[in-house]
Amino acid sequence: MKTDRFTPSCYINRELSWLEFNLRVLQEARDPSHPPLERAKFLAIFATNLDEFFMIRVSGLKKQIAAGVVEVSPDGNIPGTTLDHIVAKLTPMLHEHSRVWNEEVKPLLCEHGVCVLNYDDLEPEQRARAVEYFDREVFPVLTPLAFDPGHPFPHISNLSLNLAVVVRDEKDRERFARVKVPPSLPRLVALTDCAEGDTCKHNFVWLDQVIAANIAPLFPGMAVQRTYGFRVTRDSDLEIQEDEADDLLSTIERVMQDRRFGSVVRLEVAHDMPDRVRDILVDNLQIDVRDVYRVDGALSLSDLMELTRLLLPALKDPSFTPRLPNELSLSEDIFSVIKQRDTLLYHPYDSFTPVVDFIRAAAHDPQVLAIKVTLYRVGPNSPVVQNLIEAIQNGKQVAALVELKARFDEENNIQWARALEEEGVHVVYGLPGLKVHCKIALVVRREGDGIRRYVHMSTGNYNATTARIYTDIGLFTSRDDIGEDASDLFNLLTGYSRQREFRELFVAPVNVRTKLVGLVEREIEQHKQYGDGRLIFKVNSLVDMVMINTLYTASQAGVKIDLLVRGICCLRPGMPGISDNIRVISIVGRFLEHSRLYYFRNNGNEEMFAGSADLMPRNLDRRVETLFPILDPQLRKRLYDDVLMLQLRDNVKARELRSDGAYQYVTRENGQPSLNSQIEMLQMQHGN
Repeated sequence: MKTDRFTPSCYINRELSWLEFNLRVLQEARDPSHPPLERAKFLAIFATNLDEFFMIRVSGLKKQIAAGVVEVSPDGNIPGTTLDHIVAKLTPMLHEHSRVWNEEVKPLLCEHGVCVLNYDDLEPEQRARAVEYFDREVFPVLTPLAFDPGHPFPHISNLSLNLAVVVRDEKDRERFARVKVPPSLPRLVALTDCAEGDTCKHNFVWLDQVIAANIAPLFPGMAVQRTYGFRVTRDSDLEIQEDEADDLLSTIERVMQDRRFGSVVRLEVAHDMPDRVRDILVDNLQIDVRDVYRVDGALSLSDLMELTRLLLPALKDPSFTPRLPNELSLSEDIFSVIKQRDTLLYHPYDSFTPVVDFIRAAAHDPQVLAIKVTLYRVGPNSPVVQNLIEAIQNGKQVAALVELKARFDEENNIQWARALEEEGVHVVYGLPGLKVHCKIALVVRREGDGIRRYVHMSTGNYNATTARIYTDIGLFTSRDDIGEDASDLFNLLTGYSRQREFRELFVAPVNVRTKLVGLVEREIEQHKQYGDGRLIFKVNSLVDMVMINTLYTASQAGVKIDLLVRGICCLRPGMPGISDNIRVISIVGRFLEHSRLYYFRNNGNEEMFAGSADLMPRNLDRRVETLFPILDPQLRKRLYDDVLMLQLRDNVKARELRSDGAYQYVTRENGQPSLNSQIEMLQMQHGN
C-alpha cells in the first residue's frame, strides 16, 4: 500500500507527539490524587525522558540539519522546522515542570516531613552538618579546572552537573573555572539521621548548593565572585558499523566510550547566569544560543528519584502483592500445568515468580535437555540469568541471545554476556543490522512420549524489577506448532537459517507487517460483507505510515477502530471521511503501559495476538520481533474484558487524542462512576 495516499495534514509530527506524551507524565506530577513521593517520581521521570529525547531524537534532527538534509517528514516538515516546533512547545513545559516542583510538590513534601531545603535557608545546626559533610566527603573528590590561555576548556561529560565559578585574582582579573559535582555522591545531602520507623523530619539540601557555598578553599588566593550551575546533554545515539566489526562486543564497548564525546545538543543553565558566562560556555561547547535552556530552580530534577528510596509508605502508592495464579500456586510441577493448558500472566498484577520458576525448574529438571532464551533488558542481579548459569552447571545445553545494542543497557548486557560465556553458555550477540527485541524462552524436555517443547513468550523483558512497574502479558504453552516455531526462530537467531514461514508466530522483519496489514484488510472485507467490523490495537507507539494508512482505509470502510497508544501516535483521529471511525486513547498512570495486543473481530471468529512489536518502522523492518496468538478462548476473553475493554472504559487516567494533536481527559458522563483501569485491575486481582 502506498504511503503517499493521504496528505501531510493527515499525520501528527512524531517529535511533537512524543512531547505530548511527556506532558501527560507531567500531568501525573500535578495530580493531587497521587501521594507526594509519587508526584516527585513523575517529575523525575519527565526529566529523564527529556534527557533521552535530546540525546537521541533532537541530536538526530541536528545531524540532519548539519548534513543539509531537507527531506520532508510525513507531516510535511523539514528537520529545521521540526526543531523550531519542538522549542516552541517545550519552553512552556519546562517552566511548568519547575513550577510544579517549586510551588506544589516541594512544599507538599515538606508538610509531610520531607524537606528539600536551599542552603541559604538552613538553620545553624543544619549548616554546620552540611559543612562537616563537605569537608569530610566532598572536598577531597573535587577537581577545579581553570580555563585560560594556559588551560584548555575542560571536557564536560554528558548529563554531568557542573558549577561555573567566576573568581578574581590578586590583580583583580576575572577568571573562569569549572567544578564538576561528583556523580558518585548523593545529589540530595541528608541533614538528619532518620532510622526506619522514626517520626523525625527528613531534611535534605542540594549537593551543588553545598559545594557552591563552601567552594572558596578550592581557590586559595582568589576571590570567588559567584557560582552558576549548568548541565550538558550530548548526542548519545550509537552508530555501529556492524559490517566492519570483527567483534561486536568489543565494538560496542568502544562506541560506548565515544558516546562521552558526542556533540552537545542542549545546555541547561541557572536562570541567573549572566550572558557573559553563558557565552563562554556556548562558544567553547560550539553550540547555538538557541540550544541554551534557563532553569528556574534546581537543575537535573531527575535526581528527585533519590527521594523514592525513603522508607515512607504513607507518602507512596499502597503496596500490593502480585497474584500467583491458582493453577501455578497449587502445583509443584510447572511443566505438568503448561502441558495441560496455556497459562497467562498479566504483570504486575500477576507475579513474575512463575517465569523465574520456569527457568529454575528447567535448570534442575533431569529430563530437560536444553534452554534457549532472548535477553534484552534483564536488569541487575537477574534471577533468570543466575538460573541459566545453574543450568549449564547441571549439564544442560543453554543458549542465550543477549542484545548488546539495547539502548543505555549496553554496559549491563555486556557484563551479563561475559558472565554467561565464562560459565559455558552459548552466547549470541544478535543479528547484523537487526536488534533482537523479541521476548521468548524455549525449554526442550525429554518425556515418555518423546521430545516436548515448553515455551514462554512475553510482551516484556525478562526483568524481575520492571515486571513490578510495567504492564506486560506473558504466555506459557506447550502447543506443538508454537514449540516448532520457537525452535525455528532460535535457529534463525543463532545460525544461518533464512526461515520465511512460521506456523503460528508472526516474526519481524519476516512477516509481521504483511500479516497485520492482511488481517486489517480481511476485517475490511468482512465488514463490507457482514458489518460490525472491529479492530482494537494496544501499543506503545504508532508511527508506521503503511499501518496508519491501512487503518485510515479501514475507517473509511466503516470499521470501528479503538487504539490504546501510550506514547507516540502519528495517526490523526477524527478527520471527516478519513479517520472519523478511529478513537485513540492514552493511559498514563501508576504503571507503565507496556503490553501490545492486536484484536480482530473477524465476523465473530475473534483473533488476538500479543507480543513485542509496536507499529513503528524500526519494529517492523529493523528488529526481530514476535507476535504470538492467544488461541485459548478463555484467555482471549480475559484479555478482551480485563485489558482492552477495561482500559477503554477508563475515565480517570485515560486521555483522548483530538484531531489537533492535543490530548484531553476522557469526559465522564453525568452520574457515571469514576474508573481507573489500573486500580480496578489491582482490586480485581485481589478479590476486592
